[in-house]
Amino acid sequence: MATVSADRTVRRIRVWDLPLRLFHWLLVLAIAVAILSSEEDSALNQWHVMAGWVAAILVLFRIVWGFVGGEHSRFVDFVKPRALAHHVGGLLRGQPEATVGHNALGALSVLLLLAFVAATVGTGILLAGELHEVIAWAMVALVGVHVAAVVVMSLMTRESLVGAMVTGSKIAARHPEARDARPPSVLGLILAVLVVLGGIYAVLAYDPLAFTPRSAESYEHRASPGHQTVPAGQDEQGERD
Repeated sequence: MATVSADRTVRRIRVWDLPLRLFHWLLVLAIAVAILSSEEDSALNQWHVMAGWVAAILVLFRIVWGFVGGEHSRFVDFVKPRALAHHVGGLLRGQPEATVGHNALGALSVLLLLAFVAATVGTGILLAGELHEVIAWAMVALVGVHVAAVVVMSLMTRESLVGAMVTGSKIAARHPEARDARPPSVLGLILAVLVVLGGIYAVLAYDPLAFTPRSAESYEHRASPGHQTVPAGQDEQGERD
């Protein structure tokens, strides 16, 4: 009972703001759906295009949030190229430095993932078939490396990085000089919402059925003369006739 009571009184510090955590897990879901729905015979194929558009909006949000988000969500807080050599050296010596926000390799991973997701979505929008597939698989490989790095760092630092991205906090004792992260401002939140709404409006102007389940094939042929896109679940018999 004493152990349980002690665990309940462990002081924690706030690190990740709620919008960043929602972005993170929604992007995980969007990428997973996109991968599982990529084949034409997949039961989830009708969700492939929608997953891509959702990922595009999420990347747009993350770019904006990198400037107006909470303290550790901002690029200026963790994008520090000069710290990379020091961080890697610590890893090679088996003495990883505990960081409150993203470490140097984590920062590089964030930037690469955003770039590859954006490139995958972009080549999909432009119907750049083989290039889209190559970049998509490169993105999947990068996601695998990222997941492995999170597991390794969690073991080396004895701190659950996944848990921190769920709860938004870390154990204060592991970061004795740290304090609660500065939260995002109300103005920052409003700006991010406006940008996301603007992005959704632009997507729908380009592809009115962007957030409607339909086959990837229907997206590919939506601009063909005489072609009429039919949302998933509706009878396409008339179109085939």
